[in-house]
Amino acid sequence: MERTLIGDLHTKVGQRALVMGWVSVRRDQGKMVFFDFRDRSGSVQGVALPLSGSIDAAKEVRNEYVVSVEGTVNARPEGNIKADVQNGDIELEIQKIDIISVAEIPFELSSETNLDTYLDHQPYTLRSERSKDIFKLQETIIQAFREEMKVQDFTEFQAPALAGADAEGGAMAFKVDYYYDKMAYLATSPQLYKQIMVGVYERAFTTPKVFRGEKHSTTRHLSEYSSMDFEMGFIKDHVDVMAVLEKTMRLIVKKTGLEIAMPAMFPVLKLREAQKALGVSTDELDLDPEHERALCEWALKEHGSDFIFVTHYPMNKRPFYTYEDEADPGYSKSFDLLFRGIEISTGGQRIHDYNKLVSNIKTWGLDPEKFKFYLEAFKVGMPPHGGSATGLERLTARLLNLPNIKEATLFPRDLNRIDTLLSTDKNTK
Repeated sequence: MERTLIGDLHTKVGQRALVMGWVSVRRDQGKMVFFDFRDRSGSVQGVALPLSGSIDAAKEVRNEYVVSVEGTVNARPEGNIKADVQNGDIELEIQKIDIISVAEIPFELSSETNLDTYLDHQPYTLRSERSKDIFKLQETIIQAFREEMKVQDFTEFQAPALAGADAEGGAMAFKVDYYYDKMAYLATSPQLYKQIMVGVYERAFTTPKVFRGEKHSTTRHLSEYSSMDFEMGFIKDHVDVMAVLEKTMRLIVKKTGLEIAMPAMFPVLKLREAQKALGVSTDELDLDPEHERALCEWALKEHGSDFIFVTHYPMNKRPFYTYEDEADPGYSKSFDLLFRGIEISTGGQRIHDYNKLVSNIKTWGLDPEKFKFYLEAFKVGMPPHGGSATGLERLTARLLNLPNIKEATLFPRDLNRIDTLLSTDKNTK
Protein backbone atom coordinates (compact mmCIF):
# COMPACT_ATOMS: atom_id res chain seq x y z
CA MET A 1 0.00 0.00 0.00
CA GLU A 2 1.28 3.46 -0.86
CA ARG A 3 1.99 5.82 2.03
CA THR A 4 -0.48 8.64 2.73
CA LEU A 5 0.75 11.78 4.45
CA ILE A 6 -1.14 12.51 7.65
CA GLY A 7 -2.10 15.91 6.29
CA ASP A 8 -3.95 14.18 3.43
CA LEU A 9 -5.93 11.68 5.52
CA HIS A 10 -9.10 13.77 5.25
CA THR A 11 -9.30 12.59 1.62
CA LYS A 12 -9.38 8.96 2.76
CA VAL A 13 -12.43 8.92 5.06
CA GLY A 14 -14.00 5.45 4.99
CA GLN A 15 -10.90 3.97 3.36
CA ARG A 16 -7.86 2.09 4.56
CA ALA A 17 -4.61 4.05 4.60
CA LEU A 18 -0.92 3.57 5.42
CA VAL A 19 0.87 6.27 7.42
CA MET A 20 4.47 6.41 8.62
CA GLY A 21 5.87 8.68 11.29
CA TRP A 22 6.60 9.15 14.96
CA VAL A 23 4.54 8.55 18.08
CA SER A 24 4.08 11.88 19.84
CA VAL A 25 1.78 10.57 22.58
CA ARG A 26 0.65 7.13 23.77
CA ARG A 27 -2.36 6.85 26.08
CA ASP A 28 -3.87 3.71 27.58
CA GLN A 29 -7.62 3.93 28.17
CA GLY A 30 -9.14 0.76 29.50
CA LYS A 31 -8.33 -2.01 27.02
CA MET A 32 -7.75 0.48 24.19
CA VAL A 33 -4.49 2.23 23.29
CA PHE A 34 -4.59 5.73 21.79
CA PHE A 35 -1.75 7.40 19.92
CA ASP A 36 -0.97 10.74 18.40
CA PHE A 37 1.06 10.09 15.26
CA ARG A 38 3.01 12.80 13.40
CA ASP A 39 4.87 13.18 10.16
CA ARG A 40 6.09 16.22 8.22
CA SER A 41 2.54 17.16 7.27
CA GLY A 42 0.90 17.08 10.70
CA SER A 43 -0.71 14.89 13.35
CA VAL A 44 -3.63 12.50 13.74
CA GLN A 45 -5.09 10.41 16.54
CA GLY A 46 -5.07 6.64 16.16
CA VAL A 47 -6.66 3.96 18.28
CA ALA A 48 -5.98 0.24 18.66
CA LEU A 49 -9.21 -1.51 19.74
CA PRO A 50 -9.20 -4.51 22.12
CA LEU A 51 -10.34 -7.09 19.56
CA SER A 52 -8.25 -5.78 16.67
CA GLY A 53 -5.22 -7.67 15.47
CA SER A 54 -3.07 -4.64 16.31
CA ILE A 55 -3.59 -4.44 20.06
CA ASP A 56 -0.66 -6.65 21.13
CA ALA A 57 1.81 -4.81 18.90
CA ALA A 58 0.36 -1.46 19.99
CA LYS A 59 1.10 -2.24 23.64
CA GLU A 60 4.83 -2.43 22.77
CA VAL A 61 4.94 1.03 21.20
CA ARG A 62 6.23 4.02 23.18
CA ASN A 63 6.70 7.75 22.62
CA GLU A 64 9.05 8.69 19.76
CA TYR A 65 9.01 5.21 18.26
CA VAL A 66 9.06 5.37 14.48
CA VAL A 67 6.18 3.31 13.15
CA SER A 68 4.30 2.16 10.08
CA VAL A 69 0.55 2.09 10.65
CA GLU A 70 -2.29 0.72 8.53
CA GLY A 71 -5.84 1.51 9.47
CA THR A 72 -9.26 2.78 8.47
CA VAL A 73 -9.86 6.51 8.44
CA ASN A 74 -13.12 7.06 10.34
CA ALA A 75 -15.14 10.24 10.76
CA ARG A 76 -15.52 11.14 14.42
CA PRO A 77 -19.00 11.39 15.97
CA GLU A 78 -20.14 15.00 16.02
CA GLY A 79 -19.75 15.22 19.80
CA ASN A 80 -16.07 14.19 19.58
CA ILE A 81 -15.00 16.62 16.87
CA LYS A 82 -12.17 19.00 17.82
CA ALA A 83 -12.67 21.86 15.41
CA ASP A 84 -9.48 23.72 16.35
CA VAL A 85 -7.17 20.71 15.91
CA GLN A 86 -5.75 19.36 12.66
CA ASN A 87 -7.63 16.16 11.75
CA GLY A 88 -9.90 16.80 14.72
CA ASP A 89 -12.83 15.39 12.75
CA ILE A 90 -11.22 12.02 11.91
CA GLU A 91 -9.50 9.14 13.68
CA LEU A 92 -7.34 6.29 12.43
CA GLU A 93 -8.64 2.88 13.54
CA ILE A 94 -5.45 0.81 13.62
CA GLN A 95 -5.47 -2.61 11.98
CA LYS A 96 -1.70 -3.07 11.84
CA ILE A 97 1.24 -1.33 13.47
CA ASP A 98 4.90 -2.14 12.82
CA ILE A 99 7.85 -0.72 14.72
CA ILE A 100 10.47 0.72 12.37
CA SER A 101 12.73 2.12 15.08
CA VAL A 102 12.62 2.07 18.88
CA ALA A 103 13.45 5.15 20.98
CA GLU A 104 15.08 5.70 24.35
CA ILE A 105 14.07 9.23 25.30
CA PRO A 106 15.82 11.23 28.08
CA PHE A 107 12.56 12.92 29.16
CA GLU A 108 9.15 13.76 27.73
CA LEU A 109 9.19 16.54 25.16
CA SER A 110 6.47 18.30 27.12
CA SER A 111 8.72 18.47 30.20
CA GLU A 112 10.00 21.82 31.46
CA THR A 113 13.79 21.95 31.11
CA ASN A 114 16.43 24.60 31.68
CA LEU A 115 18.29 25.93 28.65
CA ASP A 116 21.45 23.88 29.19
CA THR A 117 19.45 20.65 29.40
CA TYR A 118 17.53 21.67 26.28
CA LEU A 119 20.79 22.31 24.40
CA ASP A 120 22.51 19.18 25.74
CA HIS A 121 19.71 17.10 24.18
CA GLN A 122 19.02 19.28 21.15
CA PRO A 123 18.86 16.47 18.58
CA TYR A 124 15.81 15.40 20.59
CA THR A 125 14.40 18.68 21.91
CA LEU A 126 14.28 20.20 18.41
CA ARG A 127 11.35 17.83 17.83
CA SER A 128 9.17 19.76 20.27
CA GLU A 129 6.36 21.80 18.74
CA ARG A 130 7.78 24.97 20.26
CA SER A 131 11.18 24.45 18.66
CA LYS A 132 9.71 23.48 15.32
CA ASP A 133 7.56 26.61 15.35
CA ILE A 134 10.59 28.82 16.11
CA PHE A 135 12.61 27.51 13.21
CA LYS A 136 9.70 27.43 10.76
CA LEU A 137 9.28 31.13 11.53
CA GLN A 138 13.02 31.59 11.00
CA GLU A 139 12.63 29.96 7.59
CA THR A 140 9.85 32.46 6.83
CA ILE A 141 12.16 35.36 7.79
CA ILE A 142 14.96 34.35 5.46
CA GLN A 143 12.55 33.55 2.63
CA ALA A 144 10.98 36.99 3.00
CA PHE A 145 14.43 38.59 2.98
CA ARG A 146 15.27 36.80 -0.26
CA GLU A 147 11.90 37.70 -1.76
CA GLU A 148 12.35 41.41 -1.07
CA MET A 149 15.90 41.37 -2.37
CA LYS A 150 14.75 39.87 -5.65
CA VAL A 151 11.86 42.35 -5.92
CA GLN A 152 14.41 45.16 -5.55
CA ASP A 153 16.64 43.65 -8.26
CA PHE A 154 19.44 42.26 -6.09
CA THR A 155 21.43 39.22 -7.25
CA GLU A 156 22.25 36.50 -4.72
CA PHE A 157 25.81 35.21 -4.37
CA GLN A 158 27.49 32.72 -2.05
CA ALA A 159 30.05 34.42 0.19
CA PRO A 160 33.11 32.43 1.31
CA ALA A 161 33.48 31.26 4.89
CA LEU A 162 37.28 31.34 4.66
CA ALA A 163 38.81 34.77 4.17
CA GLY A 164 42.32 36.00 3.53
CA ALA A 165 41.83 39.10 5.68
CA ASP A 166 39.60 40.07 8.59
CA ALA A 167 36.95 42.53 7.37
CA GLU A 168 36.53 44.12 10.78
CA GLY A 169 40.23 44.53 11.38
CA GLY A 170 39.98 43.33 14.96
CA ALA A 171 41.02 40.45 17.15
CA MET A 172 37.67 38.69 16.88
CA ALA A 173 38.51 36.44 13.92
CA PHE A 174 39.09 32.72 14.33
CA LYS A 175 42.44 31.86 12.76
CA VAL A 176 42.76 28.83 10.51
CA ASP A 177 46.03 27.13 9.53
CA TYR A 178 46.02 27.22 5.75
CA TYR A 179 48.25 25.77 3.04
CA TYR A 180 51.97 26.61 2.79
CA ASP A 181 52.11 27.82 6.39
CA LYS A 182 49.73 30.67 5.59
CA MET A 183 47.05 31.95 7.94
CA ALA A 184 43.39 32.27 6.93
CA TYR A 185 40.37 33.43 8.91
CA LEU A 186 36.80 32.32 9.38
CA ALA A 187 34.85 35.20 7.90
CA THR A 188 33.60 37.70 10.47
CA SER A 189 31.46 39.23 7.74
CA PRO A 190 30.92 38.95 3.97
CA GLN A 191 31.59 42.70 3.84
CA LEU A 192 34.63 42.76 1.58
CA TYR A 193 33.11 40.29 -0.85
CA LYS A 194 29.72 41.93 -1.12
CA GLN A 195 31.45 45.23 -1.88
CA ILE A 196 33.39 43.49 -4.63
CA MET A 197 30.09 42.14 -5.97
CA VAL A 198 28.70 45.68 -6.30
CA GLY A 199 31.24 46.06 -9.10
CA VAL A 200 29.78 42.96 -10.73
CA TYR A 201 25.98 43.15 -10.33
CA GLU A 202 25.51 46.64 -8.76
CA ARG A 203 23.08 45.12 -6.26
CA ALA A 204 24.05 41.94 -4.45
CA PHE A 205 22.95 39.98 -1.39
CA THR A 206 24.06 36.90 0.53
CA THR A 207 23.02 34.92 3.62
CA PRO A 208 26.23 33.38 4.96
CA LYS A 209 27.35 31.95 8.25
CA VAL A 210 29.77 34.34 9.92
CA PHE A 211 32.06 33.79 12.87
CA ARG A 212 33.06 35.97 15.82
CA GLY A 213 35.75 34.93 18.27
CA GLU A 214 34.83 37.50 20.93
CA LYS A 215 34.82 35.98 24.41
CA HIS A 216 31.21 36.79 25.20
CA SER A 217 28.87 34.59 27.21
CA THR A 218 25.62 36.56 27.11
CA THR A 219 22.00 36.15 26.06
CA ARG A 220 22.65 38.12 22.83
CA HIS A 221 26.00 36.91 21.47
CA LEU A 222 27.01 33.89 19.39
CA SER A 223 30.31 32.72 17.93
CA GLU A 224 28.57 31.63 14.72
CA TYR A 225 25.42 33.16 13.30
CA SER A 226 23.55 33.68 10.05
CA SER A 227 23.74 37.12 8.48
CA MET A 228 21.33 38.61 5.95
CA ASP A 229 23.53 40.98 3.97
CA PHE A 230 22.98 43.26 1.00
CA GLU A 231 25.08 45.87 -0.78
CA MET A 232 23.93 48.35 -3.43
CA GLY A 233 25.61 50.77 -5.82
CA PHE A 234 24.84 54.28 -7.06
CA ILE A 235 23.38 55.47 -3.78
CA LYS A 236 23.10 59.06 -2.66
CA ASP A 237 24.00 58.21 0.92
CA HIS A 238 23.19 55.86 3.82
CA VAL A 239 19.53 56.94 3.79
CA ASP A 240 19.03 54.98 0.54
CA VAL A 241 20.29 51.86 2.30
CA MET A 242 18.02 52.47 5.29
CA ALA A 243 15.03 52.73 2.96
CA VAL A 244 15.76 49.31 1.45
CA LEU A 245 16.27 47.77 4.89
CA GLU A 246 13.04 49.28 6.24
CA LYS A 247 11.05 47.96 3.29
CA THR A 248 12.60 44.53 3.82
CA MET A 249 11.72 44.53 7.52
CA ARG A 250 8.13 45.43 6.72
CA LEU A 251 7.82 42.43 4.39
CA ILE A 252 9.43 40.12 6.95
CA VAL A 253 6.97 41.22 9.63
CA LYS A 254 4.05 40.84 7.21
CA LYS A 255 5.09 37.32 6.24
CA THR A 256 5.46 36.20 9.86
CA GLY A 257 1.95 37.42 10.66
CA LEU A 258 3.11 38.79 14.03
CA GLU A 259 1.76 41.96 15.64
CA ILE A 260 4.64 44.44 15.56
CA ALA A 261 4.35 48.21 16.10
CA MET A 262 5.38 49.95 12.87
CA PRO A 263 4.42 53.55 12.03
CA ALA A 264 4.41 54.95 8.48
CA MET A 265 8.16 55.56 8.83
CA PHE A 266 10.65 54.15 11.33
CA PRO A 267 11.95 56.91 13.64
CA VAL A 268 15.53 58.06 13.02
CA LEU A 269 17.89 59.74 15.49
CA LYS A 270 21.56 60.57 15.32
CA LEU A 271 23.54 58.89 18.11
CA ARG A 272 23.98 62.21 19.93
CA GLU A 273 20.24 62.93 19.67
CA ALA A 274 19.47 59.49 21.06
CA GLN A 275 21.88 60.05 23.94
CA LYS A 276 20.26 63.40 24.75
CA ALA A 277 16.81 61.78 24.66
CA LEU A 278 18.06 59.26 27.20
CA GLY A 279 19.87 61.84 29.30
CA VAL A 280 23.28 60.19 28.89
CA SER A 281 26.63 61.66 27.89
CA THR A 282 27.17 62.42 24.20
CA ASP A 283 30.87 61.66 24.73
CA GLU A 284 30.10 57.92 24.67
CA LEU A 285 31.01 56.26 21.36
CA ASP A 286 28.12 53.79 21.36
CA LEU A 287 24.93 52.74 23.13
CA ASP A 288 25.30 50.07 25.78
CA PRO A 289 22.65 47.32 26.05
CA GLU A 290 20.75 49.19 28.78
CA HIS A 291 20.56 52.29 26.59
CA GLU A 292 19.42 50.27 23.57
CA ARG A 293 16.54 48.90 25.64
CA ALA A 294 15.64 52.35 26.95
CA LEU A 295 15.76 53.89 23.47
CA CYS A 296 13.42 51.25 22.08
CA GLU A 297 11.00 51.91 24.94
CA TRP A 298 11.20 55.62 24.07
CA ALA A 299 10.54 54.90 20.37
CA LEU A 300 7.50 52.79 21.20
CA LYS A 301 6.10 55.43 23.55
CA GLU A 302 6.85 58.51 21.44
CA HIS A 303 6.50 57.11 17.90
CA GLY A 304 4.50 53.89 18.27
CA SER A 305 7.40 51.94 16.77
CA ASP A 306 9.20 48.75 17.80
CA PHE A 307 11.97 49.80 15.37
CA ILE A 308 14.30 52.80 15.51
CA PHE A 309 17.31 53.79 13.38
CA VAL A 310 20.33 55.34 15.10
CA THR A 311 22.78 57.07 12.73
CA HIS A 312 26.08 58.96 12.78
CA TYR A 313 28.30 56.87 14.99
CA PRO A 314 31.83 58.26 15.50
CA MET A 315 34.25 57.32 12.73
CA ASN A 316 36.65 55.67 15.18
CA LYS A 317 33.83 53.35 16.30
CA ARG A 318 33.20 52.05 12.77
CA PRO A 319 35.30 49.90 10.37
CA PHE A 320 37.84 51.42 7.99
CA TYR A 321 35.53 51.30 4.95
CA THR A 322 32.88 53.55 6.55
CA TYR A 323 32.07 56.85 4.83
CA GLU A 324 32.49 60.07 6.83
CA ASP A 325 29.71 62.65 6.72
CA GLU A 326 31.24 65.76 5.12
CA ALA A 327 28.61 67.91 6.84
CA ASP A 328 29.33 66.37 10.25
CA PRO A 329 33.09 65.73 10.47
CA GLY A 330 34.15 62.94 12.77
CA TYR A 331 30.84 61.15 12.37
CA SER A 332 29.91 58.47 9.87
CA LYS A 333 27.14 57.92 7.37
CA SER A 334 26.33 54.72 9.20
CA PHE A 335 23.42 53.35 11.18
CA ASP A 336 22.17 50.64 13.47
CA LEU A 337 18.59 49.40 13.42
CA LEU A 338 17.31 48.65 16.90
CA PHE A 339 14.29 46.41 17.47
CA ARG A 340 12.64 45.65 20.80
CA GLY A 341 15.66 46.58 22.84
CA ILE A 342 18.57 45.29 20.78
CA GLU A 343 20.59 46.13 17.67
CA ILE A 344 19.60 43.70 14.92
CA SER A 345 21.13 45.41 11.86
CA THR A 346 24.10 47.60 11.08
CA GLY A 347 25.01 49.36 7.87
CA GLY A 348 25.86 52.54 6.07
CA GLN A 349 27.61 54.12 3.13
CA ARG A 350 31.05 52.77 2.22
CA ILE A 351 34.12 54.54 0.88
CA HIS A 352 34.37 54.01 -2.89
CA ASP A 353 37.55 56.01 -3.57
CA TYR A 354 40.64 53.80 -3.77
CA ASN A 355 43.12 56.29 -2.32
CA LYS A 356 40.86 57.21 0.59
CA LEU A 357 40.28 53.55 1.36
CA VAL A 358 44.03 52.84 1.43
CA SER A 359 44.54 55.85 3.67
CA ASN A 360 41.86 54.64 6.08
CA ILE A 361 43.32 51.15 6.22
CA LYS A 362 46.61 52.67 7.35
CA THR A 363 44.89 55.02 9.81
CA TRP A 364 43.11 52.04 11.35
CA GLY A 365 46.52 50.43 11.90
CA LEU A 366 46.07 47.77 9.22
CA ASP A 367 48.30 46.65 6.36
CA PRO A 368 46.98 47.56 2.86
CA GLU A 369 48.98 44.70 1.40
CA LYS A 370 46.73 42.23 3.25
CA PHE A 371 43.71 43.82 1.53
CA LYS A 372 45.27 43.86 -1.96
CA PHE A 373 42.67 41.46 -3.39
CA TYR A 374 39.76 43.52 -2.03
CA LEU A 375 41.31 46.83 -3.08
CA GLU A 376 41.52 45.81 -6.73
CA ALA A 377 37.74 46.30 -7.01
CA PHE A 378 38.28 49.97 -6.19
CA LYS A 379 41.32 50.36 -8.42
CA VAL A 380 39.15 49.40 -11.40
CA GLY A 381 36.31 51.75 -10.45
CA MET A 382 33.46 51.58 -7.95
CA PRO A 383 30.29 53.68 -7.60
CA PRO A 384 29.05 55.21 -4.34
CA HIS A 385 27.61 52.27 -2.47
CA GLY A 386 26.42 50.99 0.87
CA GLY A 387 24.73 48.10 2.51
CA SER A 388 23.47 46.41 5.62
CA ALA A 389 23.78 43.23 7.67
CA THR A 390 21.03 41.74 9.86
CA GLY A 391 21.51 38.93 12.35
CA LEU A 392 18.95 36.24 11.59
CA GLU A 393 18.98 34.74 15.08
CA ARG A 394 18.72 38.09 16.85
CA LEU A 395 15.79 39.10 14.68
CA THR A 396 14.08 35.76 15.31
CA ALA A 397 14.57 36.05 19.06
CA ARG A 398 13.14 39.55 19.24
CA LEU A 399 10.18 38.82 16.97
CA LEU A 400 9.21 36.02 19.35
CA ASN A 401 10.36 37.79 22.54
CA LEU A 402 12.70 34.92 23.40
CA PRO A 403 14.94 35.80 26.35
CA ASN A 404 18.07 34.09 24.98
CA ILE A 405 19.40 34.14 21.42
CA LYS A 406 20.39 30.48 21.76
CA GLU A 407 16.69 29.58 21.72
CA ALA A 408 16.56 31.07 18.21
CA THR A 409 19.71 29.27 17.07
CA LEU A 410 19.45 25.84 15.55
CA PHE A 411 22.85 24.62 16.78
CA PRO A 412 24.43 27.33 18.97
CA ARG A 413 28.17 27.91 19.14
CA ASP A 414 29.46 30.21 21.84
CA LEU A 415 32.26 30.58 24.36
CA ASN A 416 31.11 27.50 26.28
CA ARG A 417 29.46 25.24 23.72
CA ILE A 418 29.92 23.66 20.32
CA ASP A 419 27.14 21.04 20.36
CA THR A 420 28.34 19.87 23.79
CA LEU A 421 29.74 21.97 26.62
CA LEU A 422 33.43 22.69 26.18
CA SER A 423 34.05 22.54 29.89
CA THR A 424 32.17 21.63 33.05
CA ASP A 425 34.54 23.81 35.07
CA LYS A 426 32.36 26.10 37.19
CA ASN A 427 35.00 28.83 36.83
CA THR A 428 34.62 29.02 33.05
CA LYS A 429 33.96 32.64 32.15
